Amino acid sequence: DWDEGPYFQSERGALYDAAAAKLIADGQAYYCDCTRDSLLLRTGDPNRGYDGYCRDRDLGVAPGRALRFRTPDAGATTVVDLIRGRPEFENELLEDFVVVRGDGRAIFLLANVVDDIEMRISLVIRGEEHLPNTPKAQLLWQALGGGDPPTWAHVPVLVNEKRQKLSKRRDKVALEQYRDEGYLAPAMRNYLMTLGWAPPGDVEIVPWTVIEETFRLEDVNSAPAYFDLKKLAAFNGEYIRALAVDEFVDASRPWIAGGAAPWPPERFDPVAFAAMAPLVQERVTTLAEVPRYVDFLFLDDAPIETASWDKAMKGDAAAILDEAAAAYETADWTAESLKEALDAVGQRHGLKLAKAQAPVRVAVTGRTVGPPLFESLALLGRERTLARLRAARERL
Repeated sequence: DWDEGPYFQSERGALYDAAAAKLIADGQAYYCDCTRDSLLLRTGDPNRGYDGYCRDRDLGVAPGRALRFRTPDAGATTVVDLIRGRPEFENELLEDFVVVRGDGRAIFLLANVVDDIEMRISLVIRGEEHLPNTPKAQLLWQALGGGDPPTWAHVPVLVNEKRQKLSKRRDKVALEQYRDEGYLAPAMRNYLMTLGWAPPGDVEIVPWTVIEETFRLEDVNSAPAYFDLKKLAAFNGEYIRALAVDEFVDASRPWIAGGAAPWPPERFDPVAFAAMAPLVQERVTTLAEVPRYVDFLFLDDAPIETASWDKAMKGDAAAILDEAAAAYETADWTAESLKEALDAVGQRHGLKLAKAQAPVRVAVTGRTVGPPLFESLALLGRERTLARLRAARERL
């Protein structure tokens, strides 16, 4: 949680203008009209930084002229970093960098330093890709009379499975997208805290209070952190299973009630879902998976998946469907009785229950994977179960 703000840099332009004026008055900045093409003509090196050409030209302010900070020609700037130690940067290797664009707008570096001085910031935490800018920020801080510079902590970048830095153009990085896919906020927060750091002991899934009590920036690893989607899903699954059943039902509601569900809203039965919820809760890793585990309850026909059908409907499938339908016409409609009846069918064909129930599961639920079969049949009811067994037999 934050204590104040938010603040908008677009509303703080007068502060940045005053800082630029001070730099000019103190001889710490100068105007420059150089273009990238003119620099290339002078140096012949497209990779070379600015060569200081306008340092002594004494140009005044004019449209299109940028304001550059005059970096020291000697010495070194040391950055105190809680994660990376004390990296040192030779000042002579720092080019005279732009602080105000040709259109008069301050660049982010000047704006950030002015904001941090004005707000008395003592600790800056940011990504390691900003480390090369830090000596420039410290030089600006000193030139503006900010006093002691802040302590820094440059946290590791996040990389994907190919060890490429996460990119919004290539990777899934928006928190809203994970929320829409059914990731719980506490699970995401816990997982993000393990990227470059881990709580004491061998357990990473811990209450937030433990993270608050034990986290230290000094313990963060400086190496790039792998954003592992499979591990995140495992975290989320653990958090889902830790919910009370009524909490799980409430959390699932955006995916199972209303127009987002794959069945007509009027077909949804909250009582049936509440009965199935504990069985589904043990099997899903995201809330977006919930509809696939229960859609067979709220659709007129089983949502047959071709791959599941092809896998289950072979060998003795036809005979098993026939015999299961016959047995279920008179069986007590309880999960245990339905299991015993199908087990007997399987034994007559020399099949273990796991094999015997495969065609029945696909016929009734449409998939080879789902909640426990016999509890599902008990909820679906005798009439709908028999209708689906016969429909599958006819299709077969």
